[in-house]
Amino acid sequence: MPVQYIPVTEEERQEMLRVIGVDSIEALFADIPPAVRLKRPLNIEPPLSDLELWALLRGLADQNGHCDRYTCFLGAGAYDHYVPSVVWHLASRGEFLTAYTPYQAEIMQGELQAIYEYQTLLCELLAMDVANASMYDGASALAEATVMARDLTRRNRILVSRAVHPEYRQVIQTYTRHLGMEIVEVPLQEGVTDLDVARDLLSEQVAALVLQIPNFFGCIEDGQTASDLAHRHGALLVVGIGEPLAMGILRPPGEYGADIVAGEGQPLGNHLNFGGPYLGMMATRQEYVRRIPGRLVGATVDVEGRKGFVLTLQTREQHIRREKATSNICTNESLNALAAAIYMVALGKQGIQKVAELNLRKAHYAKTRIREIQGFSLAFRTPTFHEFVVRCPLPPEELNRRLLPHGIIGGLPLGRFYPELADGWLLCVTEARSRDEIDRFVDLVKEVAA
Repeated sequence: MPVQYIPVTEEERQEMLRVIGVDSIEALFADIPPAVRLKRPLNIEPPLSDLELWALLRGLADQNGHCDRYTCFLGAGAYDHYVPSVVWHLASRGEFLTAYTPYQAEIMQGELQAIYEYQTLLCELLAMDVANASMYDGASALAEATVMARDLTRRNRILVSRAVHPEYRQVIQTYTRHLGMEIVEVPLQEGVTDLDVARDLLSEQVAALVLQIPNFFGCIEDGQTASDLAHRHGALLVVGIGEPLAMGILRPPGEYGADIVAGEGQPLGNHLNFGGPYLGMMATRQEYVRRIPGRLVGATVDVEGRKGFVLTLQTREQHIRREKATSNICTNESLNALAAAIYMVALGKQGIQKVAELNLRKAHYAKTRIREIQGFSLAFRTPTFHEFVVRCPLPPEELNRRLLPHGIIGGLPLGRFYPELADGWLLCVTEARSRDEIDRFVDLVKEVAA
């Protein structure tokens, strides 16, 4: 007989029934018509012992393909980085793992401080003035940024680069469809935004120019020129961060005048998690803080002069009149933000720079080797970070199919997002890939492509 983890004893159960004035648990369901009540045991398997349950769960888990079993060269917005064990050893502590929304500051100081530290670290990483407590994910964060730009400028046209993650662009369209906003896509040139076309499209009706750095192809955009162009017409520059670890070697957006920064924080200490939950980042300049969506934790002092933390701003519509709410975002990803904060502290400035350099160098090595294979070539000459596009002599989908039996997760076929890149294969190489893994990948590509 397996152990039953029931929180009350039979005596306690009988005492509760006596207090509420009924003779049995069955009597609690007397108001349910007999015709709709189930009169047989549930059709489920009998209970398992701990050993049997663990064996079952291990068997189910082994049916998944994951990056402990496969070597991954797939990125496109979710990245297989090494996460130091300290991150989730600390983030999984009970006081963090079980903490709920910090409505009552007097009993939630630990969680509030953790969020405050995350906000501070993110501002340092991005060179921005203020960050919020986090958003749902990168796509919704960038969409919220476009709405924020509309509210700040009172203009309804948004220029969005085609090099922004295509699924992020779909979310932007969904967000703005019924808000009277017009989304205009800016074409590409050599894998980056064609800023000459952007210059022609900018006008006094444009609220913002939206870029992604590094962009969806891994290419590095010219943020400074884009900033100058946007501000010349009174528009805002919104920068989507495709990979926050790239800030270890790239100039952060705050230094070239970005007004709003939004993106995906998953690479900061969060595992792939089979697609989620992830972490939406958002930061802005001080003068725009009252239009930032979601919630923001601030530091203060109590009546006795002791430092404390509170929810300084909350823009959710439940707290204020709906027509004055700047966003319908009602919560934040506190646990994922905590992991990001621990990760950034654990690595420090030099550690993040070192990880960024490893990503850059390993990707460059892989890029150099792959273009030596007959029939393969690089799609763009533009500098990249840890992702790059390869043109292939056979469909990328077929390459992926042939690589999978060898334990390799290949890159993203680009044809469904970019018809002009039907032969394009978006590959990613992070610091988690060893030289041996890269060499084996290149050798297998050469073999299966033959």
